[in-house]
Amino acid sequence: MEVKKLSISWQYLIVLILILQISSALAFDPYQILGVTQKASQADIKKAYKKLVRKWHPDKNKHPQAEDRFIEISKAYEILSQEAKRSEYDAFGSGGENTDFPRHHEHRFRQHAGSFYFEESFMHFPFGSSDHQEPIDEKHLLHFSHYVNKVVPDSFKKPYLIKVISDWCFTCAHIEPVWKEVVEELEVLGVGIGVVHAGYERRLARHLGAQSTPSIIGVISGKISFFHNAVVPENLRQFVENLLPGNLVEKVTNKNYVQFLSGWQQDNKPHVLLFDKIPDIPLPFKLTAFAHKDWFLFGYVHVGTRGAEEMTRQFNVNVHAPTILVFREYTDKPANAIQAPHMKKEAINNFFTQNKYLFATRLTNQKLFQELCPVKRSHRQRKYCVVLLTPEAAKSSQPFEAFLSFAKANSQDMLQFMHAYSDRQPEFANAFLPDSEAFRGKSVVSILERRNMGGRVLFKTLQDPWTGSESDKFVLLSYLEQLRKDSTLLSSEAVLPDLIDELAPMILVRWLFTAASCIASCLEDLYHNNWREMIPLLSLAFSTIFVLFGTFIIQAFCDSNYDRESKHPDKRKAQEKAEKTVSSLTKESTSKVPKKGFVEVTELTDVTYTSNLVRLRPGHMNVVLILSNSTKTSLLQKFALEVYTFTGSSCLHFSFLSLDKHREWLEYLLEFAQDAAPIPNQYDKHFLDRDYTGYVLALNGHKKYFCLFKPQKTVEEEEALGACDPDPSLSEGESRGKPGGLGPKPLKGKLSKLSLWMERLLEGSLQRFYIPSWPELD
Repeated sequence: MEVKKLSISWQYLIVLILILQISSALAFDPYQILGVTQKASQADIKKAYKKLVRKWHPDKNKHPQAEDRFIEISKAYEILSQEAKRSEYDAFGSGGENTDFPRHHEHRFRQHAGSFYFEESFMHFPFGSSDHQEPIDEKHLLHFSHYVNKVVPDSFKKPYLIKVISDWCFTCAHIEPVWKEVVEELEVLGVGIGVVHAGYERRLARHLGAQSTPSIIGVISGKISFFHNAVVPENLRQFVENLLPGNLVEKVTNKNYVQFLSGWQQDNKPHVLLFDKIPDIPLPFKLTAFAHKDWFLFGYVHVGTRGAEEMTRQFNVNVHAPTILVFREYTDKPANAIQAPHMKKEAINNFFTQNKYLFATRLTNQKLFQELCPVKRSHRQRKYCVVLLTPEAAKSSQPFEAFLSFAKANSQDMLQFMHAYSDRQPEFANAFLPDSEAFRGKSVVSILERRNMGGRVLFKTLQDPWTGSESDKFVLLSYLEQLRKDSTLLSSEAVLPDLIDELAPMILVRWLFTAASCIASCLEDLYHNNWREMIPLLSLAFSTIFVLFGTFIIQAFCDSNYDRESKHPDKRKAQEKAEKTVSSLTKESTSKVPKKGFVEVTELTDVTYTSNLVRLRPGHMNVVLILSNSTKTSLLQKFALEVYTFTGSSCLHFSFLSLDKHREWLEYLLEFAQDAAPIPNQYDKHFLDRDYTGYVLALNGHKKYFCLFKPQKTVEEEEALGACDPDPSLSEGESRGKPGGLGPKPLKGKLSKLSLWMERLLEGSLQRFYIPSWPELD
């Protein structure tokens, strides 16, 4: 009797759970979210989706729930826009196992053979399942677009530690306590943390090369490394430390500190010294050095050794607390210092930001010049740059020393002092030098103000060469004092050329570094038996050997044929005469054929889409120009001129696509071309109005791939941007979003290199982007 009552109670419990599951599944209704009925067509669903996206986009709607509402709309459209997922939802209340619904909708049931069965176990265990993700994992979940647009660029400033998990992963649950402990420790130090769910982000998991779960991956400077040791805190900390370059921080003692601090002349950077009691270089200091490696050179002094006593005495360092000293041009005294038992990351970053330049930095490239001397944005943000143009041999002479002391004594927010070698940057220096022979080979001081990104500056050059005398300092100081009251002192105007990159390595050096990096990566893969990752490299090696061997065989046959022909010169001459006769007859016959004087370009619409792309014959390609209504006439004319020489091929068809009508189709295609056109982030406020005019797609309908041509930024476009855009903070994408701002000249230059791209297309040397199927063109 008791057994019977127990079985009845279990039946009631099962029925209750089923009712709860049904009610929770019904809570998310994509039809209700989009405001359409179950009989709605795809056109009605797309129209409702566009309307809601414009209304609830987080950048356009400041409502507190706008972001959640926007995510729900996107998920609902993802289900209803695909017939397979829509059918599954209509039948079972679900959109497929890979749809990223709210977490509590994952355990479903459906009817089968007259009874119900669960797709997953009735008893649910939290082994890596997303239903019971730890808050620390929920906080760091990564998506593909976020990884490409955020993690990879940030990895050049800090290393990332990424964990790849999946549902029903018992090992994931086993390593969870260790992962949580390490993440709480490393995240405070500045290490980036990420978690990838392989079930929902399969594309990202494949991109990272994760073949199993759990996998722990390190990403630094865009390079991916795998963790292969036991998952314990010590090994994970050592793994992060090994990701960092080995030459980030130099150990400094009494023997080499003078040489280390004097290196600013060659490196053109301030030098930093950390004094601490720990024998080994602390990991937080290594992370700080990696984040600021472009602006500083770092050294570490262990105060517990005898070799550090002289430095601690000379620089008056408190050995009982960590101390950071920043040295600029003067090595006998630090320019700034910070000292605290427990220094916070924000305070250290602010400290380095305030001391990132020398008193008189040498201009070595255009990027450094733009950062030292930014374009004026408002009257209050004026920045005047004082430049010393001096021969390289005179750097250690009186003129430079006097200019350096003047810069140190008069450093202000409005002023930035710098110097350049006139013999290394001749074009830049000639823009400021008068035509008089009295200035040739001597030092000159000029005051300038940048007006736009195109290189336009206003400047004033001192009337006499700079000798470093007291009178020269007085004249320069009087000019600077007068400039505060009257900005019209800068009466001369010029357009500066870009500076030559003096520190760029030679091509051979860059090739050697790249080869060394590839060899090191291959050895690491061989050591850890990552044969799947080695397959492309092995395939390339065997292909190269096969091509070289085939070339050798062909060359051998060609040489033998040449020897045979050389033995019979009379026959060879007769053959040449016959060939000339045939060629002349061919020219006469072809001259009578009328030439085609136009290019046939059709519009790619939903009517011509199937015949011109989906059912295109094998071996044929459709070259499609992307344009808008405002640029249609000018781009079509330029497109016809560029592709006219290729119209003789019967395998090429030419079309154009209206960006105003079919933007979504184009952006869907560009998602498969990550190397050429990165996926726009859906939270980027300009992703809805990006300018793709001038793009050209070569579509192979039979093999389902395409090649992409992106217009390069021309000199005319840069000048137009500099002259028309008063706000230099606008990005390139924002400038392109305003098609009327550049004028007709940059628009004509968008397709200037299309003919070269077409030649590579016919050669088959362009990169191909494959897609699973062609999307519909509505």
